[in-house]
Amino acid sequence: MSAKEIPYKIYLEEKEMPKQWLNIRAFMKNKPAPLLNPGTLEPVTLEEMSVIFCEELAKQELDETTPYIDIPGEILSFYKMYRPSPLVRAYCLEERLQTPAKIYYKFEGNNTSGSHKLNSAIAQAYYAKNQGLKGVTTETGAGQWGTALSMACAYLGLDCRVYMVKVSYEQKPFRREVMRTYGATVTPSPSDSTEVGRKILKEHPGTTGSLGCAISEAVEAAVSSEGYRYVLGSVLSQVLLHQSVIGLETKTALDKYDIQPDIVIGCAGGGSNLGGLIAPFVRDKLLGKADYRLIAVEPASCPSFTRGRYVYDFCDTGMVTPLAKMYTLGAGFIPAPNHAGGLRYHGMSSVLSQLYHDGVMEATSVTQLDVFKAAEEFARIEGILPAPESAHAIKVAIDEALRCKETGEEKTIVFGLTGTGYFDMIAYEKFHDGKMTDYVPSDEDLQKGFDGIPNVNL
Repeated sequence: MSAKEIPYKIYLEEKEMPKQWLNIRAFMKNKPAPLLNPGTLEPVTLEEMSVIFCEELAKQELDETTPYIDIPGEILSFYKMYRPSPLVRAYCLEERLQTPAKIYYKFEGNNTSGSHKLNSAIAQAYYAKNQGLKGVTTETGAGQWGTALSMACAYLGLDCRVYMVKVSYEQKPFRREVMRTYGATVTPSPSDSTEVGRKILKEHPGTTGSLGCAISEAVEAAVSSEGYRYVLGSVLSQVLLHQSVIGLETKTALDKYDIQPDIVIGCAGGGSNLGGLIAPFVRDKLLGKADYRLIAVEPASCPSFTRGRYVYDFCDTGMVTPLAKMYTLGAGFIPAPNHAGGLRYHGMSSVLSQLYHDGVMEATSVTQLDVFKAAEEFARIEGILPAPESAHAIKVAIDEALRCKETGEEKTIVFGLTGTGYFDMIAYEKFHDGKMTDYVPSDEDLQKGFDGIPNVNL
């Protein structure tokens, strides 16, 4: 089929939506290392996990053998309000770059939360409601996850308590207000409302916070409040499971037009978007059905994959969560206050860490100024203002397309456009006013985080 026959936007019909989530772990020969109880260093049990998470979500977290899990009907009905999302052929960008490459992006910003996070938020809220809980607690970085969860909780009648990374709470007041509009309580983290928050403030006075700090507070709030459980928007295997709808829709849309991608690119903070986007491509690669370059793009200011260590570490700064084997900068690492708040996390999904360690996927890091240059170029050409997180993938997609221009290769590039940047205008303002700077941590900066990694030799 010629390029002219491929529409600008490939829409799936409602009946083509995935009816099951895809569990990447079921296809992995080398399974991710299990979560460990920090006290016993034994694998976390379902009973232990169910103290923090909803029971059904805990089961999903521990399931590494079921390849496909049915999506409950009520979640599918909710999905239909904004899914399937379009796969867009970036004809205008291709023309501007004068590249022989064919560029596609999966756009997840066509809902009020402005991002892909709603795919897992409604699932986690649904299981909490089914368990008869009063509400849930969570953390949020840039605010996309908090916004999505507040929407899902409002829809299902659950209380929602959000601990928002302090720098993002201050940088993104409008996203904070969207959460409050949907009924959520939003607290800047670290705060003095939890024991772990007070401890972090004492040890790091004036800190701008991190996702690790906010996770610690949200977990404490959940376990100390009757009828509440903690939910997380990234990193965990259950989240990657829910987000697999992104990749499954992408693969179905490509297959409709006999399109075989060469490169699949996603931004990476904790792993939710990237894991969801590449899920079916990882499956086919592991089964030997196809080969793809799968690229994770992270900020140079928080380079978990590219400069981190593959070890067991705490998932939170307060060191109250289970230990996960992942690429990490250390739970005590406090990232620079860059404007891609959703990517300011010290570690990476255990699933993606194992895939990266095994060479199934690759990773690269990019600096903040280059990311915003790419975001601005994309907005002017394709007409969508991207979230700073998404712009990391845009930057590398452009780089790969320009490389094709140099070599003459007609490669097909697919990347995830995770959401819109309309609540990130303070970041764009700083970029346009020349007040934005790049920060790349030195080896000495990273060593401070590494020094706090627990000595777990397994």
